[in-house]
Amino acid sequence: MKKLVSHLMVKYLEDRGVEHIFGLCGHTNIAVLTELEKSSIRFVNVRHEQIASTAADGYARVTKKASVVLSHVGPGLTNAATGVANAALDSIPMVVIAGDIPSHYYGKHPHQEINLHSDAAQVDVYKPFVKRAWRVERPEHVAEILEKAFQLAESGNPGPVLVSVPMDIFSKEVEESTFDRVKHHTKQLEKPSIDDVTAKKVVQALVDAKNPVIYAGGGVVLADAAKELKELVDHLGIPVAHSLMGKGVLPDDHPLTLGMTGFWGTKFINEKTRTADWILGLGTRFAEADSSSWEPEYTFDIPNTKLIQIDIDPSEIGRNYPAEMGIVADLKQALKVINRVAKELYPDGLKNELLEQEIAKVRAEFINSNKQFVTDNAFPMQPQRILSEVREVLPRDAFITTDVGWNKNGVGQQFPIYTPGSVLTPGGFATMGFGAPAALGAKVANPDRVVVSLVGDGGFGQNPALLATAKEENIPVVWVIMNNSAFGTIAGLQKAHFGTTLGTLFQIDGENYSPDYATIAKAYGIEGIKVNSAEEFKPALEKAIAMNKPVVIDVAMINNPTPTSGHWNIMDIYSPGKKVHHVTT
Repeated sequence: MKKLVSHLMVKYLEDRGVEHIFGLCGHTNIAVLTELEKSSIRFVNVRHEQIASTAADGYARVTKKASVVLSHVGPGLTNAATGVANAALDSIPMVVIAGDIPSHYYGKHPHQEINLHSDAAQVDVYKPFVKRAWRVERPEHVAEILEKAFQLAESGNPGPVLVSVPMDIFSKEVEESTFDRVKHHTKQLEKPSIDDVTAKKVVQALVDAKNPVIYAGGGVVLADAAKELKELVDHLGIPVAHSLMGKGVLPDDHPLTLGMTGFWGTKFINEKTRTADWILGLGTRFAEADSSSWEPEYTFDIPNTKLIQIDIDPSEIGRNYPAEMGIVADLKQALKVINRVAKELYPDGLKNELLEQEIAKVRAEFINSNKQFVTDNAFPMQPQRILSEVREVLPRDAFITTDVGWNKNGVGQQFPIYTPGSVLTPGGFATMGFGAPAALGAKVANPDRVVVSLVGDGGFGQNPALLATAKEENIPVVWVIMNNSAFGTIAGLQKAHFGTTLGTLFQIDGENYSPDYATIAKAYGIEGIKVNSAEEFKPALEKAIAMNKPVVIDVAMINNPTPTSGHWNIMDIYSPGKKVHHVTT
């Protein structure tokens, strides 16, 4: 029996368990929207496609399943591109379904066709960052391509894929049997593990080492392997350092959590990884900022330090450092075997009480060094006080989304995360404008947990239209705008190295300028709170969370940079040989 492709496609998504689609209408996708009106799938409507792709990113990070974005042709797809690229660089599974120009008009340059170098070439826009880009040529291929798209997005190193569908194909009829056939295919691939011999090599190398360190990346969260990691740490007494994306894989109050490495890491943490004799790298590519630009005197001294690297993606092994042992495996499966072998070899486990005491002492010293800022009543507020009071108010399992700047770097360095996977941050692409819409997706994915977005005024100003979606869909996120009237991190860099702040400060006639975001929120029908003193902030946040509805809190913040003791060689590019970092603007 023949039915419309649009109907069968929506039915396919329902059968696959898709509950939400994020997107925006256009003349190329309204056939699909019409079918969604009859569907159990909730369409989350947005005002800009970057909001859709970024919210879908946040949603996928929480559900650990591929999210779905529905886009329009041409400008709709290019608007969504930044959010899709951010998902790609953070290995977040996503299926982007985009309307395209009618197939019978390829090359005639119909309305909104991208064809300067090849006809109907919008798939080429996404090829640099998606795992695969399909252009559907025949309606009979839709089911098979969708099945392949979801499988590829969720398997191996996860990531986004694109399915570009000419609008006339959505409205063609095909035999229902083409969709029935793919129902017989598995919806989840079995994941590779390791054998006991390999596991024994790993365990023995770590136990025999004098100063072993586990270095955990975002792959631990993607593999849902935090429980297995903690089990290994508790049994063998090995400390854990982490990348920005690995923040929270081991609770920050665990006695063997060292913290984040690299540029925004502390000297203590960087020294522990630099002087390790063996490192077990889990689900990390050793990114530049996490690795102090790979310069051996700062964070990692590999190959003098021997590296064991486990990753689901063989191309990540040895990408930035040579590995003594390279193991391709799913981290959850691999760690299960390593834990079992470790308990067989060392049934009583191992302890490292001296190291635990050292970590506890350094933690206490860091907290004490921050106390002057945390207790400062200055207004605009100290960023350290904002972060401290947010942590005091939130439950341990609250979701935090960050943007870029103080809210990302400061959270990575000094904001305790207690529940694995509860901090959502733009790592690989470092996308300004990520934090605010990602919070929408996180809350839609898990409405029972508190979601707070820590975002700068620069980041929130990228797409305040997300508040319309929050109002229409009643998505109770709290946005804390850490407002320093600037692109603060870049302002600090430019001032330190070039003595100017052109293009980085928001000013009128030399005076700081900012839109009143609390009033803007009210214009969207959202609760808006303007904080006017340091003492007002914590009660305002408590009130916002208790409301259980969308709330914007606009709080003025001093523009001083996140303190760093690490290294990033952009500093040497700007000011060679001078060891210059940031300055307060």
